[in-house]
Amino acid sequence: MTQDSAGSSRTAASAKIDTSVPHSARVWNYWLGGKDNYVVDHELGDAFQAIFPGITDLARDSRAFLGRAVRHLAGEAGIRQFLDIGTGLPTADNTHEIAQRVAPDARIVYVDNDPLVLAHARVLLTSSREGVTDYLDADLHDPEAVLRQAVRTLDFEQPVALTLMQVSGHIADYDEARAIVGTLMGAFPSGSYFAFNDSVNTNKANAEATQRYNESGAAPYYLRSPEELGGFFDGLELLDPGVVPITDWRPDPETVSTSGEVIAVGGVARKP
Repeated sequence: MTQDSAGSSRTAASAKIDTSVPHSARVWNYWLGGKDNYVVDHELGDAFQAIFPGITDLARDSRAFLGRAVRHLAGEAGIRQFLDIGTGLPTADNTHEIAQRVAPDARIVYVDNDPLVLAHARVLLTSSREGVTDYLDADLHDPEAVLRQAVRTLDFEQPVALTLMQVSGHIADYDEARAIVGTLMGAFPSGSYFAFNDSVNTNKANAEATQRYNESGAAPYYLRSPEELGGFFDGLELLDPGVVPITDWRPDPETVSTSGEVIAVGGVARKP
């Protein structure tokens, strides 16, 4: 992409951005310490954090979980194709950067439908010379459309790793959310993988803060029980240690495990 075309992408996307309403990708970026957010996102992010101070740790822990999962998939599991849905705004150690450090020929397709994410992704999500990085403007609610576009870059005859990190709560109906994952994984061959984490509804402070968030005008987010989140892996072969608190999934030596109430759980599973 040329500098002029990159600038045009940012300008066109910016024209669609509503800075009067907070957006989850921008609020999440704010919690991660990023700069791609607006006053309305700061205000909601601060209000959320006032009720649930652990949200910034959760954002970082989710990012670290993604990194460990992708390193395993690109390394020990030998996966060379990744479909990352709900990408969010680019930050340090994006999926393609992690995967291509291990396997320079890895192919990564990102999916999101926020215009600000689109503008930044087209500029910042570069690739190794051996691999490919692509971005799709698509919605998780329409998995068939995601697949139709992703197949232009990914070979569905070869294993694919699907990653959904702190995204499934945007689907209000649990059965629909499960069906969406089933449709996506159903398009991939045996030997594909699913890496997933999301927040649980058992932490009272997080539940209260999320309720206030949902009342703000932002797209609502729905927390679920640990058992419901574990159900997303039905029909798949869970890798050790199973569905666990995200800081406990194959932690790096320097990882400090959280104590007390669990905030989010996750796991990685193989399609038999």
